[in-house]
Amino acid sequence: MDRVLILGSGLAGYTLAREIRVHDQGLPLHMVTADAGDFYSKPMLSTGLQNGKQAEALVNASAREMADTHGLSIETDCRVTRIDRQARRVITDAGERQYDNLILALGAHPIIPAMRGDAIEQRITINSLYDYAGFRRRLPPPPAHIAIIGPGLIGCEFANDLLLSGYRVTLIGPDPYPISGLLPALTAKALQHSMQQAGAEWRLQQTASIMEQDGAGYRLILTDATSVSCDLVLSAVGLYPDTGLAEACGLEVARGVVANRMLQTSDEKIYALGDCAEVSGYNLPYVMPIMHGARALAKTLTGDPTEVVYPAMPVIIKTPLHPIAVAPPDRKVQGSWLCDENREGTRCLYRDQSGNLLGFVISGGFMAERQALTKALPPIMAARA
Repeated sequence: MDRVLILGSGLAGYTLAREIRVHDQGLPLHMVTADAGDFYSKPMLSTGLQNGKQAEALVNASAREMADTHGLSIETDCRVTRIDRQARRVITDAGERQYDNLILALGAHPIIPAMRGDAIEQRITINSLYDYAGFRRRLPPPPAHIAIIGPGLIGCEFANDLLLSGYRVTLIGPDPYPISGLLPALTAKALQHSMQQAGAEWRLQQTASIMEQDGAGYRLILTDATSVSCDLVLSAVGLYPDTGLAEACGLEVARGVVANRMLQTSDEKIYALGDCAEVSGYNLPYVMPIMHGARALAKTLTGDPTEVVYPAMPVIIKTPLHPIAVAPPDRKVQGSWLCDENREGTRCLYRDQSGNLLGFVISGGFMAERQALTKALPPIMAARA
């Protein structure tokens, strides 16, 4: 019987194991993870503070419990150093593992911006339960001042969490407005205003070039020579897919590990799933694409070859000070944004020349339209005849 080896114990790896067990109770499953293997909801990291959650309270199940539930063996705190494709084995710091089918569910790493200064090692990134635990240990009580480098989706979600927890927050970045990679200016500025009303300070179109120790806190020197003094610095510039192992063993890599609609990489016995994968040109680091991918791959691995299908999948940005749902249009399509607003929110619809809806961004009071707008969208990746 084929042996399935899963690298990574995040949502992608564990969801795949669960879905495999829907179809096959006996398929040998083994998982290798560099962390403790506890199962938790990663999106909860950016809302844990306002909910009063320490790191341990975010854990839904331990690695042992997940192993028992899904009938798999798990090696925790184990780092993979190399993939030997010819011998179909994975070399780790604890030995080696053979596989018949290998699943790369490796996630993504934080982007670390280039800075100088005597305190740059004190920057915090939050991309795991371990990171979140370290953040909570170092976080002073409110109303301490937290500087966030990066006014994108991750930075804004953490800023919202901190503001609602009584902290002072300054967001810094080169962007003209928040989450500029996803949002039209109208919605972004509405978000900016709502967070500013809650106490956020914005230092946009600037980057932090120097981070220095300043007494018990820190001083950031910006590119316009102004400075920000704060008690803690959170770096939330973004994430990049973990492609290191794939690239080292000769798999095709672009923005992520390149995979076809079967989630199959350039090696027919290696698959990529989740944040590390680029599936037919799409790198979608969100929950719903992972769920759809895991269901399709589970069928393939249990004898029913199945291509992944991506319906329209709006992303909910966790900024309750100004809630937003975004379904970005495909980069390959042509159209234009049509936007309107009222005192409660904004609505931006992306339509082609024939008036077909290809994407949307809604916020505030317009959130009630999300379901109807989603139904009007074409799928991201439709089923093929």
